[in-house]
Amino acid sequence: MDRLIVIGGGLAGCEAAWQAAERGIAVTLYEMRPSKMTPAHQSDQLAELVCSNSLGSMLRDRAPGLLKAELSTLNSLILSCAQESAVPAGRALAVGRETFSKLVTERVEAHPLISVVREHIGRVPRDGVVIVATGPLTSDELAADIASLVGQESLAFYDAMAPIVSVDSIDMSIAFRASRWDDGPGDYINCPMDKDQYETFVAALTTAERIPLESFETQDKKFFEACLPVEVLAVRGIQALAFGPLRPVGLFDPRTGRRPYAAVQLRQDNVAGSLYNLVGFQTNLRWPEQKRVFGMIPGLENAEWVRYGQMHRNTFLCSPSLLEPTCQWRGNPSIFFAGQLIGTEGYVGSAASGLLAGINAARFLRGQSLLVLPETTMLGSLMHYVSAERGDSFQPIKANMGLLPPMVPYIRKEQERRDAMVDRAEQDLHTFIEQESVL
Repeated sequence: MDRLIVIGGGLAGCEAAWQAAERGIAVTLYEMRPSKMTPAHQSDQLAELVCSNSLGSMLRDRAPGLLKAELSTLNSLILSCAQESAVPAGRALAVGRETFSKLVTERVEAHPLISVVREHIGRVPRDGVVIVATGPLTSDELAADIASLVGQESLAFYDAMAPIVSVDSIDMSIAFRASRWDDGPGDYINCPMDKDQYETFVAALTTAERIPLESFETQDKKFFEACLPVEVLAVRGIQALAFGPLRPVGLFDPRTGRRPYAAVQLRQDNVAGSLYNLVGFQTNLRWPEQKRVFGMIPGLENAEWVRYGQMHRNTFLCSPSLLEPTCQWRGNPSIFFAGQLIGTEGYVGSAASGLLAGINAARFLRGQSLLVLPETTMLGSLMHYVSAERGDSFQPIKANMGLLPPMVPYIRKEQERRDAMVDRAEQDLHTFIEQESVL
C-alpha cells in the first residue's frame, strides 16, 4: 500500500492526514513534540491552539462562516472537533483549548490508517509523497532545509499570544457580561473605561518595557498586520485601540446606562469557563509589565494571570512563486505544502488548506486528477491568492469576502451582494463535488 508522509501535527497536518486516511491511504504523521518543543506550545497534544481560542464568525454571510460551511460540506475533522468542544462566544465559534486538542488527538491516533510518530524531522524526504504542514513554528533545521529545497529563503514575521486570567479574579462589580448590541447571551466579559482611564492606560502601554527579540528573530522585523501586538497598535495613535480591539460600539455599561469610552473584552478560554483571554491583547511586554499595565484595566486590578502573553517567530513561504493551487510545490509534484506555512492564516484557513492537501495527496497516490476548487468558493479563492498573486509584499491572509470574484452584473447593496456570493459559492461547491467525485 502506498504511504503518505505528513510532517506536522497541527491543525493542517491533522486535517491532511485524516482526509488522506479516509480515502484509504496509509499515513505516517510526524510530530516533534514533546521531544522538541516550540516557544509557544505547552503540551504534546496534536492541534494545540497557541494564540486565540476563537475560530471566527459562524455567520453565513461572513468569510469565516462561509469557509466553515465549506469545510463542513467537505467533512472536515478539525471543524467537527471544534463544534464538539465549543464554548460560548456569541456568533463566533470558540473552543475549549484542552478539550479541542484532546479530541483531535484521540480521533487521529485511533484512525486505523494513521500512525503517529513523535519524532523531529529535520529534512523534507525527497522520495515518496509528503505533505509539509509544520506551521509558523517550523524548527530552524527544517526551515533551513525547506529554504534550500525551494531555492529561496523562508520569510518571517512575528506573532504573539494574548494573556489569560482566572474568571474568579475579575471584579464583576466593575466588569459586566454582554455581547455587542445584546446580540445573544452575554458571552463576553467587558471591562469599561472612561476617557481618562483609557488615555492613562494607553500612555502606560506605549512606554512599557518589551521583551527583546531573540537573535534568530532579528533578521526581519515584520509584524503580521492581522495579529499586531497591542502595544505596537497603540503607538500608531491615541485612538488606535479605541477604534480597534477596545471599540465600545454596541456595549452599554449597566452602571451608567451609557456606552463606555472604551472597553476591553474577555472571551471564555476553556470548557469549564474558569479561564478568560483578553481579546486582541497579543503582546510582547515583559511579564511584570503585563501585570502592571494590564492591571490598570478596570475590573482586572487584582486579576490572577494564568498565562502571560508572549511573542514568537512565525515562518511562511512566498507561496505565489512556489505553489500550485493544488498545494503542490512546482519543483516536485510529490511534495505538498499546507497550513499557515503557505500563508493561509488563521485556524480555519490552516485546516482548510490541510484538507485540500490531504485530498490531493491521496488522489496523486491513486493516479487521479488533482482538485483545483472553483475560485468562487472561499477555499478556492484563498488557494488562488496564495498560488497566483504576485509581488514582494506577500503576507499571510485570512479568508475574506474581498477574495471572491465580483458578481456579474454588480449588485450595489452590500447585504444582497454578500448573500449572492454565498449562494454562488455553495452552488458551485456542490456542483464541483458531484462532477469530481470528491466525497
